[in-house]
Amino acid sequence: MESNSDPQQSSWAHLPDVCLRSIFHWLDDKDRSQAALVCVKWSHVMHSGSLWRCRTIAFHSRPSRTQVWELQRALFYAKKFGKYLEHLEIKLPNPYSTTFTQRFQMVMRDLLSHLGKCTDHLVSFSIQYLELERYFWRSVVRAQFVKHLATFLKRMSKHLDCLDLKGARAALDDGCELLNSLSCLRNQSFVSKLNIEDFFGLHLHVYRSTLFHQTMSKFHSLVILSLSYNCLSDELLDILREHNAHSLSTLNIKCHIHDPHDQVVWGMSWAKLAKSAPKLTVNFFFERVLKHDHLAKILLVDIPVRSISLRSCYFSNPEWIMRPTLTSLIPAYHRLLQKLTLEFNNDCELLDEELLQLTLVCKRLSYLKVWAYLSVTFLERLLQNRAEGKCILTTIKVKIYTAHQNITEEDQLLCHIYRRFKYLIDSELNYFATTCPVE
Repeated sequence: MESNSDPQQSSWAHLPDVCLRSIFHWLDDKDRSQAALVCVKWSHVMHSGSLWRCRTIAFHSRPSRTQVWELQRALFYAKKFGKYLEHLEIKLPNPYSTTFTQRFQMVMRDLLSHLGKCTDHLVSFSIQYLELERYFWRSVVRAQFVKHLATFLKRMSKHLDCLDLKGARAALDDGCELLNSLSCLRNQSFVSKLNIEDFFGLHLHVYRSTLFHQTMSKFHSLVILSLSYNCLSDELLDILREHNAHSLSTLNIKCHIHDPHDQVVWGMSWAKLAKSAPKLTVNFFFERVLKHDHLAKILLVDIPVRSISLRSCYFSNPEWIMRPTLTSLIPAYHRLLQKLTLEFNNDCELLDEELLQLTLVCKRLSYLKVWAYLSVTFLERLLQNRAEGKCILTTIKVKIYTAHQNITEEDQLLCHIYRRFKYLIDSELNYFATTCPVE
């Protein structure tokens, strides 16, 4: 701001409203409130609806005084400008406490009640990692929160397009109540993006639930659906084919070692869905599910797989033999696979040749991330194949595990490889390579 006692006489006073809105867009709530006090024009611009369409409200388990003020300010503006709100995100801390969940429930009751009365244009709503099954949520507090959230979703269901409840870890009845609230007004839900990954509690065999299938049959416009594998069944695939084949383009499926994943889903069900939904692509995320026989029951050739992520999360298991997965399962998707993430402990088997061959077989593979025991020459050969046009990788991220504590020699080789292929890396690749000593 120029040093002028009369803001109207400064160059800022003559900026068009559209320019001021673009500047104010980058200010936080505190700076916005101060800017609104400068002059009448700035105050008027600050009340523009476009500045208040998106709101992120962050809660803290043990907030400092500054964080308390930030939360109070965010809540104040969410209520004051709630009629303009289109995108709302609630962020929660971890870990929780009983005191926190009680306070959170009361604040959300007040906020959701107010927004439910004044907001008519909410398009997306996100509140991740509620973890409702944790003991910090006393039964009465949990029941009250689910009730208020369901009421809010019911009021918003007419316009809501994107709902993200990842990590809610709700009981089966509570989870279905929340999802059913989206279809209360018209007995159908037209949400297009739904994230219910880790939405139900651990160990729940959701795929057996008739209530869950009835709930999912009310969604008729899904474009992107993210869920855990414990929800997947032939019945669900048939429901998606019947009601969402015209729109469904992406299925994100997470399979975790602690969630049930032994159910049989037939390839015929996948084939029917893929035929009815020609735009469909499927992304799999496996966490500590690395046994070949388990993967073989899930990764069927009939699935239009675009992305696979296999992560051991630094755990080790002698039964996690990766060679058959790399040589038989994943190559079955050589015509479709575009992204591959591998993070595992393979200290008992060398996989350089298998990985190199996989990148040559999968002709559409453009993203490769590998954290594993590898030789440095693997990276050199991979880049050589890319330079010769034998693969089309555009992203290469490699972390080379090694048992050597002195990695000077490996790092020098990595530097040599970078210099040799610098022209390619700098111009065509998103590239990352490093070594990592592992005890």
